[in-house]
Amino acid sequence: NCHVMEDLKPKTVSLSILVVVEMFNALNAISENESLLQMPPWVNPWLISAIILSSLQHLMILSFSYFQTIFQVAELSIAEWTIVLVASFPVILLDELLKIYSRHIETRDANVSKKNQ
Repeated sequence: NCHVMEDLKPKTVSLSILVVVEMFNALNAISENESLLQMPPWVNPWLISAIILSSLQHLMILSFSYFQTIFQVAELSIAEWTIVLVASFPVILLDELLKIYSRHIETRDANVSKKNQ
């Protein structure tokens, strides 16, 4: 009998990390090559609204016992939410690095193209 597999907290933290990573990915998708600092999230209010609505739904599922029973999750503490955010945030950093690399490649290719003309 493995009690760890019956504990709802690890499953809830894992689910919450997946949800937050996907919300961060949605923010990253605002622009394929532009940084979030150059093209801030509020340029797309529909996306911000969808992220807020999705986050509120997730919080509702974690906060009300009716939904906790249905989804087999538990309410998270502040410390657990900190873990969720810290574990999820690197997706933004990774995507920003990929955008920097992509812009570098575009600039290099444009310079090569100019030289060949």
